[in-house]
Amino acid sequence: MKSDGPAISELPILESGDRLSRAEFERRYTAMPHLEKAELIEGVVYVASPVRVRKHGNPHSRIITWLGTYEAVTPGVMVCDNTTVRLDLDNEPQPDALLRIEEAWGGQSRISEDDYIEGAPELIVEIAASSASYDLHDKLRAYRRNGVREYLVWLVQEQQFRWYGLQEGEYRLQAPDSAGVLSSQVFPGLHLAVNALLNGEMRQVLAVLQQGINSEAHQAFVQSQLNLQE
Repeated sequence: MKSDGPAISELPILESGDRLSRAEFERRYTAMPHLEKAELIEGVVYVASPVRVRKHGNPHSRIITWLGTYEAVTPGVMVCDNTTVRLDLDNEPQPDALLRIEEAWGGQSRISEDDYIEGAPELIVEIAASSASYDLHDKLRAYRRNGVREYLVWLVQEQQFRWYGLQEGEYRLQAPDSAGVLSSQVFPGLHLAVNALLNGEMRQVLAVLQQGINSEAHQAFVQSQLNLQE
């Protein structure tokens, strides 16, 4: 029997502000292979705008260089760039960068059969235009509630870098030491020279990181990771 109405053959497109279940979000996202980045935060869809060089592209590359250097000398950890994370039924972000301990090495997240991260990575980094961004509001609350242990936000417009650590269920803003260095409480030796990063002085950023990598704390962490595999 022929229908009188028009046939609906395509899913509605994802648009910022849509309120969807995670299953419906994934269904529509999968149907839009040209779309490079969309997120579900507290049940609301956010579709990313085109990426500018100085406000996102270059800062993003500096973060990946920093984290990738740490990954290269630390067994059992994994850096991911713009990777979908299934946090809970209302939150499926795509963080700019993350650093996780792999499940077999005692980490709190895992990789699903369809190749997504499920659960909370230990550390997430977001590049935000300003403090008005949802990265410091709804997304921060979602990360805190799901147990992301460290949350780093680079506020490009304000030229600020915020490092939050999860303590007793709340995020506490970490203060740099007397040398202007922030350090991870989860990943020993992961040190960040904040001013050097903000000024694009990557040689100094990597030099300070190398000091952390050479520390006894990092060496002990590496050994403890290797012991897990024996």
